[in-house]
Amino acid sequence: MEIEILAPCGGGESLTAAVRCGANAVYLGTKDMNARRGADNFDFAQLKKATEYAHARGVKVYVTLNTLISDAEMSAAHDIVKNSLTCGVDAFIVQDLGLVKMMRECFPTAKLHASTQCSVNTPDGFRALEELGFARAVIPREMSLDEIKEIRKSTEMELEIFVHGALCMCVSGQCYLSGMLGGRSGNRGLCAQPCRLAFSADNSGSCDLSLKDLSLISHIKEIEGAGVISLKIEGRMKRPEYVAAAVTACKKAINGEYTINDENVLQSVFSRSGFTDGYFTGKRRDMFGTRQKEDVVAAAGVLKDLSHLYDNENPLLPIDFDFICRDGKPTKLTATALDKTVTVTGDAPEKAINKPMTGESVAARLSKLGGTQFFANKINVTLDEGLIVPASAVNSLRRDAVSALEKSEVPAFTARDYTAPKPRFKSGTPYFTARFERASQIPENHPFRRIFLPIWTEAGEFAKSGAGVEIPRGLFGCGERLKKDLKRLKAAGVKTALCGNFGAYKTAKELGFEVYGDFGLNIFNSESAVQFDSPILSFELTLEQANRIAADDVGIIGYGKLPLMITRNCPVKNRIGCDKCKKQGTLTDRKGYKFSVKCSSYPCVEILNPLPVYLGDRISEINTDFVHFYFTDEAKDEVSDLVKMYKNGDKFSAKYTRGLYYRGVK
Repeated sequence: MEIEILAPCGGGESLTAAVRCGANAVYLGTKDMNARRGADNFDFAQLKKATEYAHARGVKVYVTLNTLISDAEMSAAHDIVKNSLTCGVDAFIVQDLGLVKMMRECFPTAKLHASTQCSVNTPDGFRALEELGFARAVIPREMSLDEIKEIRKSTEMELEIFVHGALCMCVSGQCYLSGMLGGRSGNRGLCAQPCRLAFSADNSGSCDLSLKDLSLISHIKEIEGAGVISLKIEGRMKRPEYVAAAVTACKKAINGEYTINDENVLQSVFSRSGFTDGYFTGKRRDMFGTRQKEDVVAAAGVLKDLSHLYDNENPLLPIDFDFICRDGKPTKLTATALDKTVTVTGDAPEKAINKPMTGESVAARLSKLGGTQFFANKINVTLDEGLIVPASAVNSLRRDAVSALEKSEVPAFTARDYTAPKPRFKSGTPYFTARFERASQIPENHPFRRIFLPIWTEAGEFAKSGAGVEIPRGLFGCGERLKKDLKRLKAAGVKTALCGNFGAYKTAKELGFEVYGDFGLNIFNSESAVQFDSPILSFELTLEQANRIAADDVGIIGYGKLPLMITRNCPVKNRIGCDKCKKQGTLTDRKGYKFSVKCSSYPCVEILNPLPVYLGDRISEINTDFVHFYFTDEAKDEVSDLVKMYKNGDKFSAKYTRGLYYRGVK
């Protein structure tokens, strides 16, 4: 399969820029339920026109439905899918596994692409996506070339990779920072990018969560060699000139023509202190940067020239003509392009009085394709002697043939109605579960029905406490190590596993563990919840939404310093180094709050909210089956006190937060 350049389109002008500069596919959002709700986006009339325009130029259209969907929104999501298919779109980029379930049941012919927001980062995870019916998956930005090759061996799905654009500090789909701090959720398409502000590891006011922009365009040949078939450009919020520059650069790289001058143009149009390829190469030291004044000023010098790249139609598509002119018969022109063939007819030719037409003169007329997306490729002329057809008639046949080729037919699709599950209302006091950072935190005679310890805990501690294993969400390059560790723990008698990663859930199940779903699965609706055992719901749900989830045995995090980010590149290590950190790292924001940074022997670090969530004095309002306690740095006595407070319905004595349970996210 020919490698695909996949361009972002936040609006109509970006679509034009992408197509005219040579993109093979575009991705765009409707007005709702996409990860860039702040872009112009497309209503359905605009989407239909956009799809017709793109298809007439051999360009595919992928619709982004890559946000978490609430129960109340699932019917609207159903309508978006149906209307988009009516417009003829080629595929949907999806995050929410509940939405996936609905689409497989209601629109079985719809093509699904797994968003990087799915947070899958192991071979087992990609196999699980394939089993769910995805035709393609987007590779996480944090993966190295060797890790990408490992994924390629594990699945028959098409693979897509981001090759240019903004780079988030957090693993996609696992960032709750914007939602928790300001109610604008990245999982819901309204990230406010607070990570670009001051979060300092050394109290200097530095921006230690802000990465440079990604650019892998110089590595495209390596990417192609690794079996990736789609090169994705980030930037639906960026201007059309940026889209034009990035698409043009990718085309040049595919053709082996990309130079340092092209990279300089890209850096001028938009960057944050330059570009990085640190994750791809495994060299992650020099990846941090912010938008500087010189970055902004540089754009002024290149935007005008870039805008001219898409002033007019570029003849990017070959068209073949077969012209037949026989004495006494209607003139016939057959044209082939865009994987289809059309035939148009005209009047019969006349006898030439003076100069009869020639094959060369007909070919010259048919080649006049200026102002269209086509260029003449093969022209075959069959012509009886002594005949003539007016030049205007040949031109008209050519125009009619091109017009017929441009008309797109919407493929037939299956559509079934959607019936939302009825909300579940439960009464009674929820039971308790917990995760602990260390076994020494676990009180004797604790009330927790299930408890979990991190996978790196000594095997003997599991046996003493009867704990299950908590599997980390960041597993880059650790698929085999995870299996080895789980087998070791299983041999030591560990029977249960708590999994916040779709791939880990599959791995643990296949190894015979009793598996429970953790918050990292982003379970936001009933359709998602029924796919996992005893899942902990997303803490971006309101309490009312959580209470109404129609699934058996679901819970919420009712206490704990919530993990707001998981990142492969440690911000503390980058700023002050591991020697000074001594596993006690923190980030201080501009308001003076300190966010703990927790590292482990696995690849990623967790960044915790400075204040714990607490709902103990509101327990009568919690109607989920269980409440999960997320213990991090609490001592054993504190754990016991917290449990007692919950049982008594006491107020919390220190600073705390209700999280998003009463305010929700946009």
